[in-house]
Amino acid sequence: MGTGSKDNIEPGFDMHVFICGHSRPEDASRPNCFSKNSLGLLTELKKKVRDSGLKGIRVQKSGCLDYCEKGISCVIYPMSEWYSIEDEKDIEILFERIKNDTPAKQIKMKIDGELIE
Repeated sequence: MGTGSKDNIEPGFDMHVFICGHSRPEDASRPNCFSKNSLGLLTELKKKVRDSGLKGIRVQKSGCLDYCEKGISCVIYPMSEWYSIEDEKDIEILFERIKNDTPAKQIKMKIDGELIE
């Protein structure tokens, strides 16, 4: 797979991290990730990844991932790992997962009390 650099001879990334940046009107029936500071936390994670010198990793905003009720939604591909992010502490846990391939069970998304695996 590629390194994520514009100089790649093939497209792609080893890891693609999407953080929901979806916004809804204030009177919407469902919550949204944007109002929970998803873009601020996304910026923080992007900076951590860039400053660490990690290659082949792309962190970017996504549209609605359809789990806004679970906190700020995040998914990592190609692993298909789903996370719920609340604050800077969770960004640090997610960064450690990205950097060191360490488990991040404390922020894994849960549906009906069960971890999404």
